[in-house]
Amino acid sequence: MRGDGGMQDATLHDRLARRGNMMNLEGSQLFPYPNAFLNGIVLVGLLSVLKFFTVTTWNLAVGLRAHVWSKLRNKNFVETYGQWAVVTGSSDGIGKGYAYELAKKGMNLLLISRTMEKLQKIKEEIEKEFGVEVEIMQVDFSHGKQVYEEIEERVRGKEVGLLVNNVAVIVPHPMNFGEVSEHQLWSHVNVNVASPLAMTRMILPGMLERDKGAIVNIASIYGRYPVPMVQVYSATKAFVDFFSEALGSEYENSGVTVQTVTPAYVSTSMTSFSEKVHKPRFFVPTASNFAAHAVDTLGYTSYTTGYWTHGLQAWVMDTFFPRWVWMKFLKKNCEDLLKDLKKTKEE
Repeated sequence: MRGDGGMQDATLHDRLARRGNMMNLEGSQLFPYPNAFLNGIVLVGLLSVLKFFTVTTWNLAVGLRAHVWSKLRNKNFVETYGQWAVVTGSSDGIGKGYAYELAKKGMNLLLISRTMEKLQKIKEEIEKEFGVEVEIMQVDFSHGKQVYEEIEERVRGKEVGLLVNNVAVIVPHPMNFGEVSEHQLWSHVNVNVASPLAMTRMILPGMLERDKGAIVNIASIYGRYPVPMVQVYSATKAFVDFFSEALGSEYENSGVTVQTVTPAYVSTSMTSFSEKVHKPRFFVPTASNFAAHAVDTLGYTSYTTGYWTHGLQAWVMDTFFPRWVWMKFLKKNCEDLLKDLKKTKEE
């Protein structure tokens, strides 16, 4: 009996061995070169790590050059770009901040915005403080094509060395697309999309004739990813981003500098619907503080968030999370902001 049991054990052992050999054979057919497969995985991992450190090092170098080195240099804006700067959307927020910073650099200003009372006050303050020439124009860019003839007349004969395409509109608070009115829709198109095209087309030829000048296009960090609940604004800023980068590539050897600026939240009237994104703090600079940093980056980088903490935000967004994660996060953020707004109104 024991002998029969031993034979049965041996037979079972042989069967298991044969099955193991068959599995090994099947495995070898799937992965005929197991060492090469593992080496490939290791190589891909090493290349990914190398890419991460290379890109991070490059971004750090660009950031230091834009936000640190630029502050150690005292560039003559009038000599480098020209006598006049044209700033759209300059009666408030980032545009107003740019106006003051460019006046500090000694540039004369043509300020274009909707509210004449605000423009007049800014004109008086800048002329008194900096002694530069300031001209103002009341223009509503939402009216479309008809406004540009008058602007062109005012620009004619001026050595416009710097154009800041800043004017923009956004819905008063986050909302679904079905809630966006037809007027709001066309305002986004006329102001956010058409104005940088028309203003650039108007002023660029003079810069090319003089072989110098700069065009600054204010886009948004909301243009880097699709943002639900501010979808039209997000899409128009993506347009500005793409247009600006393509323009810069076309004219990179012309003597004309094209810079794309993609800020995150800045404490302006656009963010006034929520205390969370309007109150100045570490990641939410005042418009004047933002402009002071952003203007200094001109000539040192063609693409910037304009402010170093916004650069950190963009780096995290671009490096660690896929697009769909950020879309969900930004949607949730907009929903929370809308809840806060409704709660504030109820109180």
